[in-house]
Amino acid sequence: MFANVTKQFSTVGKRLYSTAPAAPSKKNGLIWASALTGGVLVGGYFYSSQKNKTVETSQVKKSSPPPALNPKEFVPFKLSAVEKINHNTSIYRFELEEGQVSGMTVASCLLTMKPAEEGGKPVVRPYTPTTNEDTEGHMDLIVKVYPEGVMSKHIDSLKVGDELLIKGPIEKYKYVPNMKKEIGMIAGGTGITPMLQIIQKVINTPEDKTKINLLFANVTEDDILLRNLLDKLQAENPEKLSVKYVLDNPPKNWDGETGYVTAELAKKYMPDPKLGDDTVVFVCGPPGMMAAVSGKKNGPMDQGELSGALKKIGFTESNVFKF
Repeated sequence: MFANVTKQFSTVGKRLYSTAPAAPSKKNGLIWASALTGGVLVGGYFYSSQKNKTVETSQVKKSSPPPALNPKEFVPFKLSAVEKINHNTSIYRFELEEGQVSGMTVASCLLTMKPAEEGGKPVVRPYTPTTNEDTEGHMDLIVKVYPEGVMSKHIDSLKVGDELLIKGPIEKYKYVPNMKKEIGMIAGGTGITPMLQIIQKVINTPEDKTKINLLFANVTEDDILLRNLLDKLQAENPEKLSVKYVLDNPPKNWDGETGYVTAELAKKYMPDPKLGDDTVVFVCGPPGMMAAVSGKKNGPMDQGELSGALKKIGFTESNVFKF
């Protein structure tokens, strides 16, 4: 646009000067001066007008649709793709508008709903997307299908083009860069999803110098979700992220930890409890692991009493958070 305007100015200038008399009279000089002044004014107006149009066009291009999620009501999201991770877990990708973000914040979850069947009640379950909060055009959920899982089986039954009712975001823990010097994470199974939210937030924020230590517990090596991504993030950001795996049933030549998450393992890999307010340990996983590591939650808004391995090694309720 600007190049074309410059070219037009150049052409006008050459045409005016090439037709001017070599030695104009005073009267003709005034006429040509007026013509030139008029040309500049017209050109200036043309340039200003085109510039304003360019700015307006740029603003239109840069404007984005509002976030897809609604925290007050369930909204239908269309399933666009499914990628199987292992024998019982898949990534379900839901379509957003072009240039649209989900509206998720770190750290938060969303609610999914299966409409009520005749004579029954709707089923509502929380999930945590694995896409970054600034990802445009789609939103991913990792869902592990349980034999008795009403919602997980419902999501697994969806075909590409079907819709899922989703509401959110529901804020769980408001993360602010550098709010802690060190963060500990103990996750089990799909409990890795809220941890990944925070990990990616820290890594994608250059000014955030927080150090994260993740202990990820699973039954078998095949159960380790997003391992390639976690290993990649660790390799590229060793100053920010350390990941250790622990398996109940490890394969031969396993070089990670074995067994359950005990006080000894927590002490080995988690931050020093003496850091006090400069640290926090996040915990998320199946009920049995939660009970052994931190004690169970009493409800969505009730963290419950701290117990288990973390209490044993010196952590207090103020620096442990259960997702």
